[in-house]
Amino acid sequence: MNEDTKLQALQASRLATDLDADECRVLATLCSVRDLADGEVLVSEGTADNQLHMIVTGALGVIRNAGTDNRVTLAVLAAGDLAGELGFIDGTERSVTLAAMGKSRVISLEREKLESLLTTHPFVVYRVMRAIIRTVHDIQRRLSLQAIELQNYIYKQHGRY
Repeated sequence: MNEDTKLQALQASRLATDLDADECRVLATLCSVRDLADGEVLVSEGTADNQLHMIVTGALGVIRNAGTDNRVTLAVLAAGDLAGELGFIDGTERSVTLAAMGKSRVISLEREKLESLLTTHPFVVYRVMRAIIRTVHDIQRRLSLQAIELQNYIYKQHGRY
């Protein structure tokens, strides 16, 4: 993938929502691109990963207990979505596996590379972090709505499933 294609893919992601063209170029130079085959694992459950991933094409399955009989696909992330936001910020172990569902392309950004911009391009760092927080906030909002729907369902069923 050439630099222009990488820049266009980055600009289409949620990460670049608040970045202007020059800021996107700066960020694109720090990113790497990875093409994944169907079923290929990007990140394994239980491992620490210092990277934020943006899906360019294809989809990633968010999988719990991958490689076991108890495998559960919790969600499917599509082009434009971010993956690994919290682990990118705090460095904790991944609670799920991210695996390609069909051929997929992902742009990844290492935390240390983003941090290298703190002195030279602090607004890029700020805007990237704001995009990450916005994504996490959207996830939390969806989870809260689902919890309310579940409570309403249980209440209407008088506790009977």
